[in-house]
Amino acid sequence: MKQRFTAATIEEAKAMAVQEFGAEESLITFEIVEEPKKGIFGKIKGEAVVDSSYEPPTKKDIAVDYMRRVLEKIGVEDLIIEAEDTEEGINVELKGDGLEELLGKRGDLLDSLQYLSSLVCNKLDRGYFRITIDCNGFRQRRKETLERLAEKLAANVKRTGRTSALEPMNPYERRIIHAKISEIEGVTSKSIGEEPYRKVIISSTEKRPYRSGGKGRNGGRRNDRRSKPLKPHYDITTSFEKDYKKPKPEDEMNLGSGLYGKIEF
Repeated sequence: MKQRFTAATIEEAKAMAVQEFGAEESLITFEIVEEPKKGIFGKIKGEAVVDSSYEPPTKKDIAVDYMRRVLEKIGVEDLIIEAEDTEEGINVELKGDGLEELLGKRGDLLDSLQYLSSLVCNKLDRGYFRITIDCNGFRQRRKETLERLAEKLAANVKRTGRTSALEPMNPYERRIIHAKISEIEGVTSKSIGEEPYRKVIISSTEKRPYRSGGKGRNGGRRNDRRSKPLKPHYDITTSFEKDYKKPKPEDEMNLGSGLYGKIEF
């Protein structure tokens, strides 16, 4: 964006540019085309003509600048912010001394910075700009940990037939669990509850083996259970909820084995 301003003095021409662009003077590039000249007896002749150039910040610029200011405020030194463009926004990699403190428990503080950066830059217009922030490869390590957890719980669910519940997670981490479970035959997953207690439960899609009739300890015959399957036990109360004393009971569970694509995050 380039525009020419004419005023009695160069300072006044610059002030006109600041007002027109709605930006700080330090962000505007000025080129003096013509300066007023002093005539006889000190009388000013002519006017100041200044070409002013200004490039409005993009959502990427706004987000990166916000991250930098926040991290510098909390004392991160030698900060490097690498932002890679994507179809929907940017992927950001943070590098620097003291960033370990930013991770928090399971990356909670990192998630907060990501959320706030999105809010700040998306005020520019209505189009949504997606930001993903990683720090020293934390997201990938966390993803691998969650995938191993999903595999372990799935194996236990298949072996016992009992539904298993994970700790409450954010939508990003729940998607990782759902994606991994969708690759494993014999189990399904869904999200239940309300934020911040929303969590994933994993249940079996296979029928449990029935016990055949036979003599019990007292000589009588055991009940023949071929007509109906054993009722699985649903343990969906997590330690997170016990520790934080969830104020209301969990949502009712629908154990239908719907497709992964129908899962609500």
